[in-house]
Amino acid sequence: MASISTDRNGNRRVFFSGPNRRRRIIYLGQVPMKTARTIKSHVENLAAAMLGRHAPDPDTAKWAGEIEDVLYGKLVRVGLVPERESATGAGPEDITLGVYLEQYLSGRTDIKSSTRCNLEQVRRNLVDYFGFDRRLATITPGDADEFRINLMGKLGENTVRRNCGRAKQFFRAAVRKRLIQENPFADMKGCAVKATTDRFYYVTREEADKVLAACPDAQWRLLFASLSRFGGLRCPSEHLALRWGDVDWERNRITVHSPKTEHHEGRESRQIPIFSELRPYLEVVWEQAEPGTEYIVTRYRSGNANLRTQLERIIRRAGLEPWVKPFQNLRSTRETELAKEHPMHVVCSWIGNSSTVAARHYLQVRDEDFDRAAMRDAESDAATTGRFRHIRARNDTSP
Repeated sequence: MASISTDRNGNRRVFFSGPNRRRRIIYLGQVPMKTARTIKSHVENLAAAMLGRHAPDPDTAKWAGEIEDVLYGKLVRVGLVPERESATGAGPEDITLGVYLEQYLSGRTDIKSSTRCNLEQVRRNLVDYFGFDRRLATITPGDADEFRINLMGKLGENTVRRNCGRAKQFFRAAVRKRLIQENPFADMKGCAVKATTDRFYYVTREEADKVLAACPDAQWRLLFASLSRFGGLRCPSEHLALRWGDVDWERNRITVHSPKTEHHEGRESRQIPIFSELRPYLEVVWEQAEPGTEYIVTRYRSGNANLRTQLERIIRRAGLEPWVKPFQNLRSTRETELAKEHPMHVVCSWIGNSSTVAARHYLQVRDEDFDRAAMRDAESDAATTGRFRHIRARNDTSP
């Protein structure tokens, strides 16, 4: 079976199940619903013929043989029909934005589902703004600037930055494939996520103790205290990936597997100490684990478990106001705390980021840092004044 979807701009898509029940999409653009239904019917026939390993019915075969090259090319890309031997198809200068983005994403078999979801969002934004049938080669740097301005009226600053950075990625790939001469986003600045220090929040030990007391069970205490506030792990990916086999009790270390950085060579995992603040909560969960249990965190593994929402409820139960970016600020707090006691390269190795990223997005400057510096300067001034007084007194009493 196939289905038709229409977005808010009137662009239509046909969805159908291909081999191995993999969902495939054919982007039609702004066509009448009657046309979309005709295409849907023939797509169903072609898909059934492909799965049944037989020829399509005569009407569908005739339709496929007579349709124009652009639509036929879309059927080729989803595997419903073979290439046309006599048709050269559209040249690079004629390829449309919608077709190119569809080709690009279908070819990126190397990316994770979360990355694909993010790229799909940018694809939708580009198609909504420029139109599915806009020729790729006609999009200029000025058009790219207007696209960004349009997004700024709808999305937050960092989301706009991410969207434009991913759009730049799309067009850079098109340049490398010789589909266009230049990347219209190439000169656009500010496509990296901007550090938002105004959203920093330092979670003190006293606040952490209150939240711990409000946690409903040992696993939540481990999630909050050990793995987030005192372990500095990324939540939820690194928390849920932890297995008991990763805990080396004798060497006092935990191997942390990082899905976020595993595509970088040598950054598939890292080791952190079993910090003294972490150990008691880890031991409790270990004692409660059933024999043969593989994962450390077992109670909140469902895809429906919204840990952030649950944490905000726990924080309110503790009598506190939930802070922004709760898990990110727990990680930020821990890195700031560790940086006061250990060399920065050691801290970054434990937290799993670089010194540059730490400085921009994690390390916090607190009021107590100013107070400590001012107190130290005052003590230094007092000591200096005392030395000068001693020297002057000695000089006054010399013969």
